[in-house]
Amino acid sequence: MPKIENKTKPQNLLNEFTKDGYVCVKPLYNSTEMAEINTQVARFIKDVVPTMPDAQVYFEDKNDRSSLKQLQKMFEYDEYFKDMMMNGPARKIAEELLQDEVVAVNMQYFNKPAGIGQPTPPHQDGYYFHLTPCEAVTGWLALEEVDEENGCIHYVNGSHNKQEFRKHGQTGVLGFSQGITDFGTADDLANEVSFPGQAGTFLMHHARTIHWAGANKSLTRSRRALGFIYYGASAKLDVATKQIYQKTLDEQLKNSNKI
Repeated sequence: MPKIENKTKPQNLLNEFTKDGYVCVKPLYNSTEMAEINTQVARFIKDVVPTMPDAQVYFEDKNDRSSLKQLQKMFEYDEYFKDMMMNGPARKIAEELLQDEVVAVNMQYFNKPAGIGQPTPPHQDGYYFHLTPCEAVTGWLALEEVDEENGCIHYVNGSHNKQEFRKHGQTGVLGFSQGITDFGTADDLANEVSFPGQAGTFLMHHARTIHWAGANKSLTRSRRALGFIYYGASAKLDVATKQIYQKTLDEQLKNSNKI
């Protein structure tokens, strides 16, 4: 795996993260490295996904295997992605940004299939995490070119500075069950920033940072990415509340034929 010191300057990232609530590295991986990562993703989908529990594999339509939308906990099922999660540059960036040792929690695959990929509603990851204090980050690695047409990520600059979460409610969107119910304030719109980029573009944001992505309006291009979730080692998880939330979510997904 590439070393972070060859990619960017950690101190600059920390300053940006503290001010904005997110960082962007263009690119974290070069084209040769991305070709290998994409080969490994294809292998994982072909060989490993059929062995995974239903609750870890989300489809737009479970009866259409080509509509694969999201994978959970990839690093628990494969040595290549375990090494990427545990020893790769995403973890080193997370440690720098949180100024803490980190706990590797989830490695995800995201896809917005051409023409049917749904919007990602505005939300704050920490709302799902149930941490005290809410010290965690999510990384996002573009596996292919991403832009406004196929659904690049948007942030609300500085939104991580407010300690209280915005009010969330059910969205009905697979993989993003909760979204901010009052999104679209003047402050939201004035501080919006988007991040189109080539394959290898890497984003990482604080768990309180508001973010969202549009639908995939392209009829020919997908929008695939890997996600990395790390908790600060000093953050404490409310296990009981988290388990109740996850159980309810899994039941909803089964009832809607998504898993």
